Amino acid sequence: MLDAAMSELQEHGYAALTMQGIAATAGVGKQTIYRWWPSKADVVLDGLVELADERITVPDTGSLPGDLTEFLAATFRQRGQRPVLIGLMAEALLDPAFARAFRDRFLFARRAALRGILDRAAERGEIAAGTDPELLMDVVYGVLWYRLMLDHAPLDESAGRALTDLLVRAVS
Repeated sequence: MLDAAMSELQEHGYAALTMQGIAATAGVGKQTIYRWWPSKADVVLDGLVELADERITVPDTGSLPGDLTEFLAATFRQRGQRPVLIGLMAEALLDPAFARAFRDRFLFARRAALRGILDRAAERGEIAAGTDPELLMDVVYGVLWYRLMLDHAPLDESAGRALTDLLVRAVS
C-alpha cells in the first residue's frame, strides 16, 4: 500500500492525492487503507520514512568530509521528493497531531542520522571543542528546507558538496 501511495503521489501530487486513489492503485478497498492510517498524510509519512531509510544511509568513511559528502549527496539526491516534503510540511502546519508525528518520526530521525556523523567526527577530533552540533544540524537542514520551500537555488549533489566544505571549514 505504501508503494501505491508513493506512486499516486508522484503521478498526481500531494494536493490531489486521495485515500480512494491509493486504494485503487493498491487494489484494495478504501476501508483497508483507513484501517491502517487515519489520513493520507499518515500514509505518506510512512512511505517517506521507509524511502529515507532505504535511500539515505549513514556512511562511515572515517572522515567528516567523506561522511558529510556522502550523506548530503544522498539526502539532496532526494530532491524529487519536493512535492511530498512540501505537502507534509503544509499538513504539519495545519494539524498539530500530525506535526508531532512528522517531527518525531521523520525530521528527528534524519537529525539523529546526521548527529551520528557529527558525534563520530567529534570523537576523531575533527570538530573543535565547544562546537554546537544542534546548530550544525540546523544549518544543514535549514539549507535543505529553505531551498525546498523557495525553490530558488539548486538542491543537488553540488550544493551538498559546497555545504560540506562550508561546514568542515566552520568546525575546524
